[in-house]
Amino acid sequence: MKKWGVSVAALFVVAGCSSSGGADTNANGDEQIELTFSTWGNENHIAVYEELLDVYYEDNPHVNVTIQTTPFPDYQQNTTVLAAGRELPDIGWAAERMVPQFIENGILQDISALKDDPAFEFDDILPGTITQYEEGDSLYGIPFSSPPHIIYYNKTLFEENDLPTPQELEASGEWTWEVFEESAAIIAEEEGVYGANFFRAWETWENLLAHTRAEGGDLFNEDMTEFTWNSEAGISTFDMLKRMMFEDMSHPRAGDQVAFEAGNIGMFFDVYSYVSTARGIDDFEWDIAPVPLGSQGRSPILGQAGYVMFDGSEYPEEALDLIRFFASQEGMEATSTYFAPPRTSVLESDAFIEQPGNPPRESIETTILDLSEESRVLPIHPEWQNIDNHILQGFDQLFGQTKDTDEILQQMEDNINPLVEQ
Repeated sequence: MKKWGVSVAALFVVAGCSSSGGADTNANGDEQIELTFSTWGNENHIAVYEELLDVYYEDNPHVNVTIQTTPFPDYQQNTTVLAAGRELPDIGWAAERMVPQFIENGILQDISALKDDPAFEFDDILPGTITQYEEGDSLYGIPFSSPPHIIYYNKTLFEENDLPTPQELEASGEWTWEVFEESAAIIAEEEGVYGANFFRAWETWENLLAHTRAEGGDLFNEDMTEFTWNSEAGISTFDMLKRMMFEDMSHPRAGDQVAFEAGNIGMFFDVYSYVSTARGIDDFEWDIAPVPLGSQGRSPILGQAGYVMFDGSEYPEEALDLIRFFASQEGMEATSTYFAPPRTSVLESDAFIEQPGNPPRESIETTILDLSEESRVLPIHPEWQNIDNHILQGFDQLFGQTKDTDEILQQMEDNINPLVEQ
């Protein structure tokens, strides 16, 4: 296993053991192989992998896996630092926004061999979830979590305000962005309560694209050579957020301390993995719902994370075998405790749907299963970090009310187009 000579303050070992200077042998005389597996997962996620590794070790006693975790905001940059020092882990997670840069920088290994492995059942993976990891004939990752971005809602607050819930409105075909905004304003009439929150953190602006797409717009044109959020649809999205923040006071403002699990948010946009937190809520009833309908229908953002093999592994065969195990049906059944799996056989199974503490089956069907094929990944470019920085600068201006919507979007267009036109 490679030694971690690069000091990264946010990086810490949570399981397994560190490597030694040379190859050791186990009780059977076999070479003891050390692999590293990097994630940004929380303690609940890590516990699932520790249990899964116990199963893996039964057939692979000569392998030991060290799990290393880094907070998500730092993960991409830390991986870049480790790549520069040739200290990359053997395998790890990679979110959709990271993959183009990782591929362009040449730090991912081709794992196309999994396509031709009959036992792996590659055809079981939803086709739309794999495109982000493909380039030409090469495959650079296998998704393990591909949920549409969804809404968690406080059912108790809806009932206390005599409002139909998002699931009830969805059933009647009336769950629209207009009704969403109206409901948020009514819920926010109670002091200290907000009707909705689009942001898991103030950097996670992508949930707003569900509104833009529902109005016929998008972030880029189809071939990603032009920034197109500066459009009528994009302006309507920014104006909606501005109304909710500064007129209706139904959305938190930057700096406000809020959390859905605290009970002071009516509706919260996030991916399915937030269910690991939501299952612990016992102060109010909650449920999930799809994003609302707009004038052009509905197009949820598809959140995605996958397994990748990093360049330079001393044990590429064992590293690929570990990915094969994690991404197998058995592996995805285990991780489906917290992640919406891209394997059809697992996504439609009781093992995924009937997890203890889950929302009702009907809610999972309408929110996850029925929309998985309609969802589209966030369009990502190799210059994503620079693009994201310019977008965040625009949101800072919106949050601070220092510029109007049209000026903000025009500035984004002026700064981003040169990056994607290259």
